[in-house]
Parts: sequence; structure tokens; C-alpha cells
Amino acid sequence: MNRPLRALPARPDLLLDALAAALDGTGPAVAPDASGAGAGAGAGAGAGAGPGAGPDAAEVPDDVALVVRTSGSTGEPRGVMLGATALRASAAATAGRLRGPGRWLLALPAQHVAGVQVLVRSVLAGTTPVVMGPGPFRPDGFVAATARLGPGTRYTSLVPTQLVRLLDDPAATEALASYDAVLLGGAATATAVLDDARARGVRVVTTYGMSETCGGCVYDGVPLEGVHVTVEDGLVSLAGPVLATGYLGRPDLDAQAFVVTDGVRRLRTADVGRIDDGVLTLLGRADDVIITGGTNVAPAAVEDVVAGLAGVAEVCVVGVPDEQWGRLVVAAVVPAGDPPTLDEVRAAVTARLGAPAAPRRLVVLDSLPLRGPGKPDRRALTAALTDRRTTT
Repeated sequence: MNRPLRALPARPDLLLDALAAALDGTGPAVAPDASGAGAGAGAGAGAGAGPGAGPDAAEVPDDVALVVRTSGSTGEPRGVMLGATALRASAAATAGRLRGPGRWLLALPAQHVAGVQVLVRSVLAGTTPVVMGPGPFRPDGFVAATARLGPGTRYTSLVPTQLVRLLDDPAATEALASYDAVLLGGAATATAVLDDARARGVRVVTTYGMSETCGGCVYDGVPLEGVHVTVEDGLVSLAGPVLATGYLGRPDLDAQAFVVTDGVRRLRTADVGRIDDGVLTLLGRADDVIITGGTNVAPAAVEDVVAGLAGVAEVCVVGVPDEQWGRLVVAAVVPAGDPPTLDEVRAAVTARLGAPAAPRRLVVLDSLPLRGPGKPDRRALTAALTDRRTTT
């Protein structure tokens, strides 16, 4: 059987009741619409579900409660169908790993999985989330919103860019330290940033997951209850009750992403990783690897080194075309004060990872291009730097 799919503006005040009805089966499935236009039940739902939804976009399988768009890291954004059972399993596993149900602060866009999951967890816990006001994310806004949470167990979800900004503000850092857990995902976070946050009393929990797994399903490298992680040919595969039903109107993509092995349905990712004593370590995406002079360089490893240098607030490492090297390793940094020199960056990376991984260009930017809830847009940055020849 099928049920209607309703696109709604990605406004928490509109989504909370709609999600409650979608989860208990008394209302249509919900597709948060970033454009803010929304649609009535069964009308125009494809706008909130993403391109390629197909002619049946106004209906979804009966168990589907939510359709979210991917951030487009692997190409065109897709509409991911999440079942009520999967969302409940995700919320229960999160509460079980943390300190039980609590009150959430929503600091992320509600159209992305990490943001809408704050609303889903709140609905299932019977609590009302505090929502940061519209406009750019600012430390003073975070402090004010935190004050509205009141006493009791409190949680929030952030992306690394937000964490960096909050750590630069003493009042915001103090507010952060009042949370029982700060879920951090969406992109890799430099070790230096995590160490700094934890040293200042912030209970950071790193998360790994994607829209297809109801968001984070591996916390601090350890799978949530019911989630199973394997690494096959270097790539991470995920299984468990949190897996999506599939892609809206795209059974061809379902066949590519979801496979059944030994009777277990798994999601095959493009993430490179390894498992040591049951703990997953991510090494970046397979399609992000830079081949320079015949050597494979993982941008995430280089970023981790550069982020630990004085004068670096944010960093993104990409490969740009080069006649001699094939791809040239370029580090783009957002400074915190005086940025390091190219020689200093190369020396630090060479000492840790070897000379082939050392950036040959260093570009200083006011900000990194972002996509989705706060992930560095490597494609946009690569395009912007391809024709840029300035080295600092």
C-alpha cells in the first residue's frame, strides 16, 4: 500500500505536528521543502523530495514517514525515503547511547537529516525543542537559545564549522559545556578542534552516518545498538534497522546502493575506513582521494595536520589539475589571526604524512564554500582554485 507525501516548508513550527502524524500513521509522509513553498497533500511533493522523483512522487510506500534530500556530495541530490520504524529505531538507539531522552536545541536547517532528526527525536520523546532564530548562525544566538532550554538533560547537533565558531567565543563555549552531549557530524572534524573542545568541558560526540541511515548511526566510532558496520575492499558498509526504505522514484539507485549479502540488507558507501577493535576510523571518501605524481593522498589526513597549526580556523584540501603532477595538492585555509606560511604547512605535513602529501599551494580565504548543513563544497572549491595561480 501507498500513502500520500506532503511537502512542507522546512519550518519547525509546521513540521513538528506533521512529523508526529506521519510517525504514528495518522497523516501523510512529510518532505521538508527548503524553498519554503511547500505543497498540499499529494501535490507538488517532488519539489521537497529532490530531482528525479518520477511521476509517482506524490505517493510513497506505506511505512515511509519522511523524505529528505541528500546534500549532493555524490552528484545530484536525491530524495531518501525513511520509514517510521527506522526513525524510531534511530531515536531509541541515540537515547540509549546518550543519557536517555532530553530536550534538544535545533541549530541546523530542518530540511537536512541532522536537523529534522532533532525534531523527530523531540516528537518521540514528548519534548519541545528550542529553535534558534532565523538568519546566520552566531554565537550570541546560540547562547540565547541555550538559556531557553531550562534545566534537565539537554542535547544539540552541530557541524564542525559551528563548533569552531562557538569555541572562539567564551560565552558560547560556556553554553556548549552545559550540554549533556553535543553531536557533531556532517564532515570530518580536526583532532585539534575536538581536543580543544573536550579540554574545555564540551561533551562532543562525533557521529557518522548519512540520510540513508537516518543520520548518525556510529557514535565516536562505535555503532549504535542494532547497527552493523563492515569494511569491504576498504569501503564502509552499514546494516541495521536504521536503513532507508530507498530513493524516491529511483529504483535504479536502490539497486546500486543497497545490496543483500548473506541475507542481510546493507548500504554500500563510498567512504574509506578501517575497523580496529570494533572502532571505525574514517579515512575520507574514495572519490576525494588525490592522485599526485602517482601517489594517493587522502585530503582528510592532510586537513587534520593543517588544522592543528596555529593561525588556522578551517581548512579544506583539494586536488587541482596540473600538467606535471596530474593533480596538485592545494590547501585552502580560513585564518585565525596570522595564517601559517606554505613552508610551515609543508614541513608539518611532511613530518606526519610524508612529502607527497604536502600541499604545493596554500590559499587563504575569508570562508570556505559550503553545501548542505555545513560540509565543505570540495567541487566548488576545486573549480574556483583550478584557474587560480596565487601561492601564499
